[in-house]
Amino acid sequence: MCGIVGLICAADNAALRVDDVRAALPAMHHRGPDDTQIWHDDQAVLGFARLAIIDIERSSQPLGYDNGRYQIVFNGEIYNYLELRAELTETFGATFDTDGDTEAIVAAYKYYGEDCLTKLRGMFAFVIWDTEHKSAFGARDQFGIKPLYVAIDGDTTYFGSEKKSLLSLLDSSGTGAGPIDTAALQNYLTLQYVPEPDSMHRRVRRIESGTSFRIEGGILSINRYFSPTFEIEPVEGPKAQQKLYGQIADVLEDSVKMHMRADVTVGAFLSSGIDSTAIAALAKRYNPDLLTFTVGFERDGFSEVDIAAESAAAIGVQHITKVVSPEEFAEAVPRIVWYLDDPVADPALVPLWFIAREARKHVKVVLSGEGADELFGGYNIYREPLSLKLFEPLPGPAKNLLGALSKRLPDGMRGKDLLRRGSIPIEDRYYGNARLFRDDELGFLKTHDGAQSISDVTRDFYKQCAAYDDVTKMQYIDLFTWLRGDILVKADKMTMANSLELRVPFL
Repeated sequence: MCGIVGLICAADNAALRVDDVRAALPAMHHRGPDDTQIWHDDQAVLGFARLAIIDIERSSQPLGYDNGRYQIVFNGEIYNYLELRAELTETFGATFDTDGDTEAIVAAYKYYGEDCLTKLRGMFAFVIWDTEHKSAFGARDQFGIKPLYVAIDGDTTYFGSEKKSLLSLLDSSGTGAGPIDTAALQNYLTLQYVPEPDSMHRRVRRIESGTSFRIEGGILSINRYFSPTFEIEPVEGPKAQQKLYGQIADVLEDSVKMHMRADVTVGAFLSSGIDSTAIAALAKRYNPDLLTFTVGFERDGFSEVDIAAESAAAIGVQHITKVVSPEEFAEAVPRIVWYLDDPVADPALVPLWFIAREARKHVKVVLSGEGADELFGGYNIYREPLSLKLFEPLPGPAKNLLGALSKRLPDGMRGKDLLRRGSIPIEDRYYGNARLFRDDELGFLKTHDGAQSISDVTRDFYKQCAAYDDVTKMQYIDLFTWLRGDILVKADKMTMANSLELRVPFL
C-alpha cells in the first residue's frame, strides 16, 4: 500500500521535471512513510512513497524488470502473487530478484501483455513504463478500491494516487488545475460525492474502476477490461439453497485466507453488521491472536460498541474500542476534509478516521466488510421495487396520471411520494444509494454548463444492465456510483491518512 505520482511526456525533457515530482511526494507522505524513491529517463519520471507490507527489506519502488526495460510504480496488493510467480516461472522461465507482489505484476505484463490483468487478484493502481517502446501501460482494479488521478497538459500526462500531489505538479508546470467543474459540483450536490471519472477540477480526472490505459506519443487511451455481471438462477428447495450457501462460504473463506497474506500483523474492523463480523470470524482461523477494532460515540443510539463487543466475545478475538467525544469529532473535520481531495458528504468518514488512527497503533493492515451490501442486496433501499410491484401492471398513461396526481397532493401527505415513485421507471428514479437534491432543485447551477441531468451519470450503466430485474439493476448502479464514489473513497482516504492499509475480501 503506497502512493504513486509522476509524469509521462512525449518530448525528451522529463529530466527537467524530477524536482517537481520530488516536491509533489510530501503531500502524500501519509500513504507511504517508510520510503521515498524517484526514477526517471528522458520521457518519464516515476515517484513512489512506500508503506512496506510484503517483502519489507526489498521490493522498493520504482522497480525495474527485464534488465530495467520495464519500470513500475504500484499502489495496492496482489493476493495471488505467490501463485502468479510460480506460474510465470514454470510457463516462461521467468526469474525474480525480489519476493514481493510488485515484481509479479511487471513480469506478468512482460509475458502476457495487457492480458496480465486477468491474472491479478487484488486491489491495484499501477503504471508500467516501457523504456524500449517509450510507452506506458497502467490500470485500476475491477471495483476501484485503489485510486488514480490523471491530468493532461499538452504532450504531458500527469498521474497520482492523490489529487494533492497532482495539483502540485500542475502548479509547477504553470498551468494549474483549471476552474471548478460545475457539472461535477451539481453531481456532488445531488449524490453527496463526485462520480467517476470526474473530479471537482476540470483538468483533473480519474481512471475509472475496471479500466486500463496506454500513454504513447503524448496520447492517453483508455480501455474497459472488466464489467461486473450478476448471473441470476432460480434456487429452489433447501438442498439447492444449502449448496449455494456452501459455495458462498467457501469463496469467502478463500478470499479472507488470501487477504491475510502479509509480512506484518493483520487486524480487522468490527461493526455491528454481518459483513464485518463474518470477515473477522474467518480471519481468526488464520490469526488466532486477531485484533478487532470498533468506534463509538458518547451518545445513546449512535454507537455500535455494545453489539460489536458481543460479536468479538462470541468470535473469541481481542477487541479494542475507540469512543469519540463531540469535541474530538468537530476538531477532526478540517483535517479529514484535507485528506479527501474532493468532497464526500458522508459523516461516516469521521468515525472511520478515528478507528483507523486507533488501529494503526497496533497493526499495519486491517480487513473490512466493504462491498457486501452491493453484492448481496443488503441495503434497505433495495426493497423499494417490492413496495412498487402494484404499479407494474399499469399501462404508461395510467402511470402518468398517477404522477400528475402526486404533484397536486400537499407536501408531506401520506402516499404522495409512493405515487410519484410508482409512476416513473427505475432509470429516472434511482441514481444510487444517496441523493440529496432532485434535478429541478438545482436550476441555479444549470446556467453554467447548460442543460444537464443527474441521469447523465447512470444512463449508460442502465443500458448495460437492461436485462436485469429492478433490484439487481439497483445493485449494478451502486457498483458504479455509490460503492466507488463514496464507500471505497472514504475507506481508502481515511485509512491511508493514518498510514494503515485496508483490505476488502468481499471485493
